[in-house]
Amino acid sequence: MIDFFIKVKQQEAQNLPFVLYKKPNNIKLVGLFQNNDHLYFAENFEETGFVFAPFEGSQMILIPADQSVKWETLITSSEEDNNLDFANSENKESKEHFKTLVQKGIDAIAKGSMNKVVLSRKEIVDLTDFDLVSVFQKLVQTYPTAFCYCWFHPKIGLWMGATPERLLKTKNNKFYTTALAGTQKLQDTAEAVWEKKEIEEQQFVTDFILNSLKELTSKIVISSPYNLKAGSLVHIKTDIEGLINKNSSLKQVVLALHPTPAVCGLPKEVAIDFILENEDYDREYYTGFLGELNKEGFKKSEMKSDLYVNLRCMQIKISSNLAMTKAHLYMGCGVTKDSIAEKEWGESVNKSMTMKRVL
Repeated sequence: MIDFFIKVKQQEAQNLPFVLYKKPNNIKLVGLFQNNDHLYFAENFEETGFVFAPFEGSQMILIPADQSVKWETLITSSEEDNNLDFANSENKESKEHFKTLVQKGIDAIAKGSMNKVVLSRKEIVDLTDFDLVSVFQKLVQTYPTAFCYCWFHPKIGLWMGATPERLLKTKNNKFYTTALAGTQKLQDTAEAVWEKKEIEEQQFVTDFILNSLKELTSKIVISSPYNLKAGSLVHIKTDIEGLINKNSSLKQVVLALHPTPAVCGLPKEVAIDFILENEDYDREYYTGFLGELNKEGFKKSEMKSDLYVNLRCMQIKISSNLAMTKAHLYMGCGVTKDSIAEKEWGESVNKSMTMKRVL
């Protein structure tokens, strides 16, 4: 593990692209270290490597397997720490701005233009003595059930995250995806009790996935909704799996799902337009997707992809003056007709703690 992080430091010092990642409930850490600083793109999804895609736009960046060195190591310790609580200093201006945005979404839904819209905000945190390796190690150890990653490209920037949501997993023509929605803080003593708003929100996501994939896939099986623990939060989750049709492509399936109602809303195009018009900032890669593209399996004929939604993430803006280095944290909430602006603000504060715990 020490050698692995020495390699990370060397790559960082040379200002070359790399990605480090760990899958949920897995003790294997993987690193892809690109041997040049070229900007590659996933264009037809027949490429092999690690893809990093934005919320909106077609430039899906690829760290190609054939232009990179792959390293793997085992995580020596994986203890989840849920006992860290923060006295979160509330920015009244940010709070009022976000509540106004949420209320605007509720009003638009009441007028019948949408069923749901996911609205988000960005919070900037000052960092002192930021060290990529130690923060990433803390991230991995704090969130063993999440997909944890650290992604860097000198022409794009540095992103880190611990996302609970898989976008799509494939093995040849078999696929698996999830519908995830609803959020509440985990209580030590009680089972999560969901209100109508959260149950309805999660059903929106499930229905959207099924409708989006019906022309591209077959033999779909869905699970009953169940609770998913993600750090100190809990969500409602449904598993969906089936077969990709012979005349359908991986790219078609991915783009049919992305962006999901869990990060965008319904109807998709109306929600996207509302977000772009009203959020007043660029999400960039927050609520985009990332992960392994066309990795070769144990059998030579076996191709696997494993993609995740970029939630619970941050962008690190490193300055030559370390005291000026800042973390840009991103968090969002699903808004429906039953939403209350004050509660959505509180949910966004809870979500901000995912990254604050490791900084």
